[in-house]
Amino acid sequence: MDLKTSFDVFATWMRARFADSERGATLVEYALLVALIAVACIVAVNFLSGKAQSNFSNVGTSIGSGS
Repeated sequence: MDLKTSFDVFATWMRARFADSERGATLVEYALLVALIAVACIVAVNFLSGKAQSNFSNVGTSIGSGS
């Protein structure tokens, strides 16, 4: 066999071996989805924690000054 024939056989084998399997692609998609959700949660918690701290401080001040 010459080099081109060997490469063609190898390329055909690789396509047959890996082209039909979407398990790896699905795993990557789920991993990216989980990472995106985690980043969104972290951003939301950081954003809301400042607002919540401010609101609790205002309420605490109002309760303390009203007594």
